[in-house]
Amino acid sequence: MSESSVRRPLRLEKVTEENVAEACRIQVAPEQEAFVTPVAESLAEAYVHQDLAWPRVVMDGDETVGFVMAFFDVRFTEDGSIHDRPRSGLWRLNIAAGKQGRGYGRFAVEAVMEELRRRGGTRVTVTWRQGENGPEEFYRKLGFALTGETSGPDVVGERDLPPSA
Repeated sequence: MSESSVRRPLRLEKVTEENVAEACRIQVAPEQEAFVTPVAESLAEAYVHQDLAWPRVVMDGDETVGFVMAFFDVRFTEDGSIHDRPRSGLWRLNIAAGKQGRGYGRFAVEAVMEELRRRGGTRVTVTWRQGENGPEEFYRKLGFALTGETSGPDVVGERDLPPSA
């Protein structure tokens, strides 16, 4: 078996002083840049919204292959009104351009769903910008359905959390 076909243990790790520079170097494919916020900007938002943001790097062994940021129990909409129920889900997902198509994105989404289940959640929300080369097909394959709502320029998708394995 070649080294490239051997999967090392995948995991999420907190963003730390030791890995923040590597996280900030993650870049998606050029055609995806219009759909994804750079990791450095996401980390700045995580700093400002420490009570909501859950930023993590996606690790394959010792290699940083992506970044995911979740949010938990958000009760307010962008305009300040109160949701009929709290929302939790994916805020950001960046998988390095050369690492896409290997299951890292799916792993990151599933890891966020596991964290939501651990916290008592039953539904997961995600937003995405629609368009050619956008992430809609990826999220739909993972079971997300459009809610008919928008969040700024993004559409909102939701799905029930599957029971723990």
